[in-house]
Amino acid sequence: MKKNIVLFSLFILPIVAYLFFASGVHNFTHLPTVTKSIPDLRNWKDEKGQQFSLEDKITILVFPGTKILYNKGDAFNLNQKIYEKVMGFKDFQLICIAPFGTESQTVELKEELSRICDMSKWNYIFASPDEIKEYYKQLNLIGQLDENLRTPNVFIVDKERNLRGRKGKNKKGEPEYKEGYNSISAADLHNEMGDDIKIILAEYRLALKKNSADRKK
Repeated sequence: MKKNIVLFSLFILPIVAYLFFASGVHNFTHLPTVTKSIPDLRNWKDEKGQQFSLEDKITILVFPGTKILYNKGDAFNLNQKIYEKVMGFKDFQLICIAPFGTESQTVELKEELSRICDMSKWNYIFASPDEIKEYYKQLNLIGQLDENLRTPNVFIVDKERNLRGRKGKNKKGEPEYKEGYNSISAADLHNEMGDDIKIILAEYRLALKKNSADRKK
């Protein structure tokens, strides 16, 4: 009898524990969708007339408002805690939707940031205030733009144009909802957004591996 208990402890329990934790990891490595299929950005251009799309890109979406230089601390936090770490991923981009009239501010800020980092995947596109308000409305978020068309929250959008975040229950089983990440808080970016960006990247790596394995069969 004792021998059977020992064998059970040595062989069966580790397998059960592995299956339990593997299931937990799987659930944790999927980042929920907050808003499905948000509108694309093809109608708007940067200061050089270049257009951008959310399709087939992992995008950080930003609404910097009219006082871009005044709030440049947000951009520096985002640059250091997130952008610099993931800009090497080939399908990554950062898009800021800014109001017409802020073009000179964006050029100045990018020049400042370019002294510490390659800014080639950090882009500003421009639209009218009404267009920005209407676009933001279609994201179906709880947080709102302020009177300057700004929110400190920045958003993760996947390759299928789904806005992703935290929705449901956290690892402790407590209700959790997070649609954006506060760029004022370096800790929020470093900890929560950093983790969630890693999850998105892991999702696509796993998908690539699966597709590669399927082609070999």
